[in-house]
Amino acid sequence: MIWRLGAFCVAALVAMPLLGIASSLFTWQGELWRHLAETQLSDIVANTIVLLLGVGAGTVVIGTGTAWLVTMCRFPGSRILQWALLLPLVLPTYIIGYAYADLLAYAGPIQTALRDTMGWGRADYWFPDLGSASGVAFLFTLVLYPYVYLAARAAFLSQSPALLEASRILGHGPWRTFLRIGLPLARPAVAAGTALALLEALADFGTVQYYGVHTFTTAIYRTWYGMGNREGAAQISLALIAIAAVLILLERHSRGRARFTIASNLRHHAEPAALSAGAGLLAAAACILPVLLGFVLPTLHLARLALTSGATVADEHFVGDAINSLVLATLAAIIIVAMAVFLSYAGRLVRRRALNRTIEFASLGYAIPGAVIAVGVLLPLAAADHGIDRLAQGLFGVPVGLLLSGTAFALLTAYTVRFLAVGLANVAPGLAAIDPAMDASARVLGARPCQVLRFIHLPMLRGPLLTAAIIAFVEVLKELPATLLIRPFNFDTLAVGVFRFASDERLAQAAVGAILIVTVSLVPVILLSRAVAATARITSSPRGP
Repeated sequence: MIWRLGAFCVAALVAMPLLGIASSLFTWQGELWRHLAETQLSDIVANTIVLLLGVGAGTVVIGTGTAWLVTMCRFPGSRILQWALLLPLVLPTYIIGYAYADLLAYAGPIQTALRDTMGWGRADYWFPDLGSASGVAFLFTLVLYPYVYLAARAAFLSQSPALLEASRILGHGPWRTFLRIGLPLARPAVAAGTALALLEALADFGTVQYYGVHTFTTAIYRTWYGMGNREGAAQISLALIAIAAVLILLERHSRGRARFTIASNLRHHAEPAALSAGAGLLAAAACILPVLLGFVLPTLHLARLALTSGATVADEHFVGDAINSLVLATLAAIIIVAMAVFLSYAGRLVRRRALNRTIEFASLGYAIPGAVIAVGVLLPLAAADHGIDRLAQGLFGVPVGLLLSGTAFALLTAYTVRFLAVGLANVAPGLAAIDPAMDASARVLGARPCQVLRFIHLPMLRGPLLTAAIIAFVEVLKELPATLLIRPFNFDTLAVGVFRFASDERLAQAAVGAILIVTVSLVPVILLSRAVAATARITSSPRGP
């Protein structure tokens, strides 16, 4: 009973932001919507459409194409590129936006080198401008394609080489085999990865704010801070939730009822096809270019800015921001992993459809943008603070202030709601892989459920628990919109510090904090790379008849 009740309580926590936002429908905001319709709404809708279309097409092409090349083909550097293609994942969207803003500026190193080399003046050449929805979509694509790459590579690794060989025997070339066999079988995974990339693009605030591209997240921030209208910001958030819901429904609809299985006798060892010299060079170039543009070039530029800025990580503001970030990320990771273990074990003990649906609902927070979660968390917490304050004054005659919405409690709540899915995605499969017979044997010997979890499951889940904790830690470290909206007064994190420096056009100082975030974020990418490599070894190992 306690496990079922606890699972419903966690689901209620996740539902709190949605309920808080839905309560805004009872407040009339006609003037706000009239103002938006007359000034920004058309730009917001158009920019959102351009971002979604650009990021969707770009991530599918780059992520799926590179995954196919490094999985099914052998060419110079293919083994290194298998993990190197994940590196852009460590760069938050706002950091790559700041890096390219300085890198491609008129006074930046690239344009300066062109003018010095060619002797050009301002009017003698054309240079691309990223200050538009299409430019921002290009930047998003560079760091979000690994979502599709990971999903597509896992799908390609699970496909039977015999099917692909049969296609070639029937006269289909590599491209036709990819389009007619490989891609259709991987379509559900590609759609899922694309949906994640689109949700991340939809949730971004730092990049679109810096480049002056109006989106729903910037409208939420301006309505909240510029107009002081929380209810209006909540109503705008509902539009963003509706778009996120449509993306999730489209992803699920794209899968339909399609199912396929591969017979065990078709799962045999097959070496990837070796490409000719010319084709191998083209394949290597196609895979190197995303890594170069999405990680190497911006990271080197940020490192150069950090070294020439005169600022160091020992400076007072960086130390304070780093301490705040580490404390918040550590606490949030512990809470997220603990809740993920509780929910996963509850689903193992109580096999009821209602409980399973509750656990699925608890993982929906990742689909909600951080700005929306911030609005939804603060509204009920602020109402609870006012109630506590009135009660304290009535009983003791002393105001207590903002105990919930004005402290780090609100931040930790938002982080838990936003990233609980990260913990569940790692812990639940690990727990499901443990033989239920071990539970039954322990229960026969008189062990209670808590003892089974403590002495049997937790020791066996060290790997998944560590992975979930590290990924949750880094996700919280990079989170900007929710932190920016609901952080306590005079409380900054590394992400907020980078945003504030960049907003003041002090990119050199912002680069120091950005390099810190990127350095710490490399850890989960290394873990992901090892996991992908392990999957490849298992898949390609020879099998008996």
